[in-house]
Amino acid sequence: MANIGLYWKRFWRFIWEEDSIWSWIANIVLTFILIKYVVFPFLGLLLGTEFPVVAVVSTSMEHDEAFDQWWSSEALCEDRVCTQSVFYGMFNITKEEFKNFRFRNGFNKGDVMVLTSAQSIGIGDTAVFFAKDGRPIIHRVVSLDPIKTKGDHNKAQIMTSQLNENNVSRQDLIGKAWFRIPLLGYVKILFVELASLFGVQVR
Repeated sequence: MANIGLYWKRFWRFIWEEDSIWSWIANIVLTFILIKYVVFPFLGLLLGTEFPVVAVVSTSMEHDEAFDQWWSSEALCEDRVCTQSVFYGMFNITKEEFKNFRFRNGFNKGDVMVLTSAQSIGIGDTAVFFAKDGRPIIHRVVSLDPIKTKGDHNKAQIMTSQLNENNVSRQDLIGKAWFRIPLLGYVKILFVELASLFGVQVR
């Protein structure tokens, strides 16, 4: 027992008091383990989703201007040029209704979104779901049954073999955005970009 106490004291001093590169690395590893295996599971249990926190890694939900200007900006309605107002009008979403949506002004690349369960997903909610290639997508729900989505910043829905926004499966839903933490996601983005320089794929 005495040896265990001695080792524990040394370890504690190494983590909290020593100012070396190895101590810094150990702190980063411990933080990662704590967040991934303690904080995330607890938050997931609390919020009802396996992925309670996600980083926004694209600009597809950004608004480049004030709401009124964005609402009248260019979009694509099937095979013709239209405006965002006309596009959402095709789904019976009015300007006044949109103004009452959570995150009506979108959010930015680098933001962190806290998610809740997607069981009660509704029109106007910002859903997070998996594309067929495993990428998580965070776009706004414009219709239910089937679930249809669109990124606020995008002119049109994405229709590819990997992502068909006109038919999002409920089984692919991860959660819906509830709270936004600006810019914190750049920690992950920079880490992923750094890892990719060494040929490591991180999701």
